[in-house]
Amino acid sequence: MIGYTMVGTRDLDRSLRFYDPLFGAMGWDQCWRDGQLASWGDKADETAPRFFAGYPFDAQPASVGNGAMTAFLVKDSATIDRLFEIAMGGGGSSEGEPGFRPHYGEGFYGAYVRDPDGNKLAFVCYDAKPTG
Repeated sequence: MIGYTMVGTRDLDRSLRFYDPLFGAMGWDQCWRDGQLASWGDKADETAPRFFAGYPFDAQPASVGNGAMTAFLVKDSATIDRLFEIAMGGGGSSEGEPGFRPHYGEGFYGAYVRDPDGNKLAFVCYDAKPTG
């Protein structure tokens, strides 16, 4: 359904330092990189959706859309916890610490972050199991 998602950046090198460890932890490859943008996904499958970070095509400064967010579906709550920590260590900011969100459904576990440019991301699992 989705071919790719792209977020704007004001500093591509900073975006690479933020996204490379996150997507590496998710098992994604860096698929493309030039002086304007980079992409991540499954390098072996060109039909799989990809995520891009880059400078806007119109050469205007990148800006963040209110209400825009990309959510990444992951396998379990432990992975979400780890991705949240990677994001925080990579210069991101918290928009909602990891935890269950019962108002979204039983088993819904998520964490919300902003990248260094302010783009909002979520890491979610729909069927997480309580631990302990």
